[in-house]
Amino acid sequence: MDSIAAADRGTWGTVGGKAGTAPQKTTTGAKGETKMTMDADQVWLRVRARLRAAVGEDVFTSWFARLELEEVVGDLAHLSVPTRFLCSWIQSNYVEKILEAFKSEDQSIGRLHLTVRVNGQARPRLVSSQEPSTAEADAPADTQAVRTVPALVTSQPASGTRANALSGSALDRKLTFDTFVSGSANEMALNVAKQVASAAANNVVTFNPVYLHSSVGLGKTHLLNAIAWAAGASDTSRNIVYLTADHFMYHFITAVQHQSALAFKEWLRGIDLLLIDDMQFLQGKSATEFGHTLSTLISGTKQVVVAGDAPPRDLEMLDDRVRSRLSGGLVIPITQFDPELRRAIVQKRADQAASRFTGLSFPGPVIDYVARSIVSHGRDLDGAVNRLVAANQLTGEPITVGLAEKTLQDLIRSRDTPRVRIEDILKIVARHYKVPRNELLSSRRSRDVVRPRQIAMYLAKSLTSRSLPEIGRRFGGRDHTTVLHSVRKVEQLMSQDGELTQEIELLRRMLEE
Repeated sequence: MDSIAAADRGTWGTVGGKAGTAPQKTTTGAKGETKMTMDADQVWLRVRARLRAAVGEDVFTSWFARLELEEVVGDLAHLSVPTRFLCSWIQSNYVEKILEAFKSEDQSIGRLHLTVRVNGQARPRLVSSQEPSTAEADAPADTQAVRTVPALVTSQPASGTRANALSGSALDRKLTFDTFVSGSANEMALNVAKQVASAAANNVVTFNPVYLHSSVGLGKTHLLNAIAWAAGASDTSRNIVYLTADHFMYHFITAVQHQSALAFKEWLRGIDLLLIDDMQFLQGKSATEFGHTLSTLISGTKQVVVAGDAPPRDLEMLDDRVRSRLSGGLVIPITQFDPELRRAIVQKRADQAASRFTGLSFPGPVIDYVARSIVSHGRDLDGAVNRLVAANQLTGEPITVGLAEKTLQDLIRSRDTPRVRIEDILKIVARHYKVPRNELLSSRRSRDVVRPRQIAMYLAKSLTSRSLPEIGRRFGGRDHTTVLHSVRKVEQLMSQDGELTQEIELLRRMLEE
């Protein structure tokens, strides 16, 4: 089957079509004329319905919810996803099922083309394999020259390596030092990040490694992106790589599968500035390989910056040597935002919105209300401003406290609900059932371990917003299907055993207190 993954092609720039354009079906006539029909979106809706029915709601939400149809060209369906990891997983496991669903709705479709969206932007429009694109042929040379955009600030693989295994995660152009709002909670982290970016650009290593940790939505990813942009802008010759833990694991596994692990390691160790995000998701042999890479880069005076949701000592998926290396560097926490910082963030986002929309204004009482009412994290503050802007632009209603109360009900209501972490679940379940925490993450299959592990997975699914694959990774690198089986098993047992139901309710209350 002729299917192509973006992971094998690198990240594409947006050429030849606008994001958000309705998918169209393209056919080429005998004289090369291009004919368009508008039935592709209806076909895609039916294909999604078939996939949902075939794989179930949980699997569909995990792997297909963010899959989008860009266009249909002849017998080729062009699909896109937001991450390389998701692209690779679908390519490896679900391409035939997707193609089967397409053929059930449209027999003319016989091929799939899967690409990765860059910062939410649609892929370049495809052309028929039989005829060149007129728009592309007539485009100026400088437009065609920017067809590919590197996913890193500067990231050219070492010679002789495989490009599909040696690309980084896409950087967000909005996440720079200029858009970062500082306060007492993150001031030290910001100052260190600026120092690292400046030192890296001058080929100097000051603090190494640097480890940033905080709960979700407090600016770790923003700072890593800002470091990459600032260091890359100062010296474009520097080899700067930003990777999420998911991407690091995917690249390592891909290199092993293609028998190019040595080239992958050599490329990693030739990096001048390595930035790793979501360290808590690193599992298995890739975590061991990261440990070797970390030691080599530090010994070679190369800068490493890592971000995670817990201090190094709490990253139990890593061995003691790696935790010791991270702890021996500069460890900086980012704490919960205080009211002053929350207000500054809302004000900054409001000013940015006002610069884009004529006549838009955020009164001071509205800014105070949002900052006072939404206390979770920075992303919720950004989301609140975006909602108010959308409500104003779509309805014409001025932004007032009343509009904010009506529009932000769910965000404000959620502030009274304490956030439950998987780490808390593991701790409570381990203590309640008198099972060591590491046993819950192990591969042991004895009854005294399996049942508490299943209950912990059930609670993680019920009380957190983590997806099934994320929960599986936090439970010793298990597959999402294992988590789904555990959840369904516990639900079945609860329907038959009232004592177990009471026991789980007790654990739930302990976690929510």
